[in-house]
Amino acid sequence: MARFMDIHRGMRGITADQLMAAHQADLAIEQEESVHFEHAWADPESGTVYCLSEAPSADAVQRVHERAGHRADEVHPVPFEV
Repeated sequence: MARFMDIHRGMRGITADQLMAAHQADLAIEQEESVHFEHAWADPESGTVYCLSEAPSADAVQRVHERAGHRADEVHPVPFEV
């Protein structure tokens, strides 16, 4: 499976509890799209949230986020890492 980094904007002021709730909403349905969300990071000052996942496609990642109520603004493949 491929890895993806997605970006959500407009979440200024997000708290750790809100980030955890959003992440849990993704985890609750991720298997239905064969996606696994590994980690999420947030910058409450800028309102930017980043999520790292493994998935069959960027579309699968987006479908989970949409169904969980927080569509990603961007989804990028991560073809390799060091």
